[in-house]
Amino acid sequence: MPVIIYEGPKINKSQSETLVKGFTEVAHNAMPEIPKEAFYVFIREYPEDKVGVGGLLLPDFLAKMRGE
Repeated sequence: MPVIIYEGPKINKSQSETLVKGFTEVAHNAMPEIPKEAFYVFIREYPEDKVGVGGLLLPDFLAKMRGE
């Protein structure tokens, strides 16, 4: 049972479905001997105010990058 983990910002259901399908396809193409049904994909989402980048919370970091 290979496990693939996405950790990042919250995404909607459509994005989750696309991500799971894409990760599974890529992993299966890399390891065709493992059936697609054997891959587990876990999605761990984090609110933006719980992520830090460069010593700043993500919303502040993104504002800085946009020049705000």
